[in-house]
Amino acid sequence: MSTNGSPGKSVALIAGPTASGKSDLAVRLAQAMEERGRACVVINADSAQVYRDLRVLSARPSEEEMSGVPHRLFGAWDGAEPCSAADWAARAKREIEDAQIAGMLPILVGGTGLYIRTLLDGIAPVPEIDPAVRESVRALPLADAYTALQAEDPERAAALNAADATRIARALEVIRSTGKPLAHWQQRRTGGIGAAVELHPLVLLPPREALYARCDARFERMLDEGAVEEVEALLARGLSPALPVMRAIGVPEIAGWLRGEWSREEAVVMGQQATRNYAKRQYTWFRHQTPQEWPRHETLSCSLATYFERLFVF
Repeated sequence: MSTNGSPGKSVALIAGPTASGKSDLAVRLAQAMEERGRACVVINADSAQVYRDLRVLSARPSEEEMSGVPHRLFGAWDGAEPCSAADWAARAKREIEDAQIAGMLPILVGGTGLYIRTLLDGIAPVPEIDPAVRESVRALPLADAYTALQAEDPERAAALNAADATRIARALEVIRSTGKPLAHWQQRRTGGIGAAVELHPLVLLPPREALYARCDARFERMLDEGAVEEVEALLARGLSPALPVMRAIGVPEIAGWLRGEWSREEAVVMGQQATRNYAKRQYTWFRHQTPQEWPRHETLSCSLATYFERLFVF
């Protein structure tokens, strides 16, 4: 994946864990580019911010925070409609193409590694899973499913946490339905744009303690800024608890409080812990799973010129 070349092919990427300052930096980059005569569009790459039902709980930028910079794929999906990585990547590709045709710089911003990887590297062409296989796998107790995976796809089992029910079930149903391990299909990814664009990436990895403090403060603030009303509205719709929007951080914790299962104070503590855990997983993923040549910024203040100098010369 090239990081030099034609400005018409340029795509900026600002990635990192939640509360690391990605959205603010994306707007600052867009403003700096526009001062130099290049219009920009910010494209969301966060799996919670795609849902219009989660304006507050996903920390989606407000109109004021967008500062007049066009933003795309924020609140673009209704919570009743799951947005997969493939769904998002297809829409993101179109947004990038539209921006480039218009002479604008696309700025991808988000913390969902799977979304970013799918867009850049493509989609594994896994055949449709046999419904009977899926049903039988999903009916297995987690311990039994993991034991089966250890026998049938030991390489994948070794790479997974024994408590990761979703990925264990996915790997087991793939090998049982297709006869090939998931790694076989992942090596045959198609449709990625990584080779067709000039990527200018930056990974934000601020000090962990400062990041966790931001997470704690932000979650408590959300309850006073509309998060409770968002969860009440979701519960009123009677959506399946298995939907991603119902499992988003803050929704189960606030829902339990509203049902009287625990206190507001307990909901805050649980939500803060869930947010910190999520930030920790994102931090680890972006540190170890992104290409080592991608620049990493590890302080709370960031100089745009240091990381995006090539974008300013066009």
